[in-house]
Amino acid sequence: MKSFLKMTWMEAKLFLREPANAFFTLLFPLVMLFIFGSIYSNQSAPSIPGASGQGTVETLIPALIAMVIGMTGLMAITMTMASYRENGVLRRLSTTPVSSLFVLVAQVVVVFSMTALGMLLLVIVGKLVYHVRIPGNLLDILGGFILGSLSFFSIGFILAGTMPTTRTAQIVAMLLLYPMLILSGAAWPRELMPATVQKISAFMPLTYVVNLLRGLWIGEPWGNHLLDVGVLLGMLLLGIIISARTFRWE
Repeated sequence: MKSFLKMTWMEAKLFLREPANAFFTLLFPLVMLFIFGSIYSNQSAPSIPGASGQGTVETLIPALIAMVIGMTGLMAITMTMASYRENGVLRRLSTTPVSSLFVLVAQVVVVFSMTALGMLLLVIVGKLVYHVRIPGNLLDILGGFILGSLSFFSIGFILAGTMPTTRTAQIVAMLLLYPMLILSGAAWPRELMPATVQKISAFMPLTYVVNLLRGLWIGEPWGNHLLDVGVLLGMLLLGIIISARTFRWE
């Protein structure tokens, strides 16, 4: 346990020392929040179906939380693990008593903690600056956040284990991430997109994170989001199976 704690603490320091990780996890979502907040404030958002009684910022924050999940899952984990393997860090760890499970769990703990911090910052700023309300149950929202995060982390581990180089892993992760940010509703409500685009977004995994978090945020029951939960659970289970088979020390 002591070695695991040391590894986790080391990984946390390395995460924060990487400017891109800290910026896109903690600062970029806040920048987006302030941009949209300065344009629309938290006035009522009647133009968004299903947002009756909600302010614009109140519909935006769950989507931005999903954005943080997508970026950490597809970029932070993918890049870190791929670079560790390419630079021989994993190979050197394989000669120590540290098990591969410790390496994977330490990554999950650190990245999940930073993702949760990004979520917390969004909520705090939303409450203090835009006076947003959270009608939903906080435990339900936290449960949706955990499920969405772990599902996307599993995709990151698949990319890290299957891509031959760090550069390739980065390119593939970006090709997957950026269309999802645009089409899933993380950056702009899907309800305001053309019908054809909405159909395409149904094939974007991040869409189901956005749908689940937005629904739980306004107090909808889990039963209203069985499709979202099913897709994310399927992603998580499939990701665990594939990651276990593709993890390589070198």
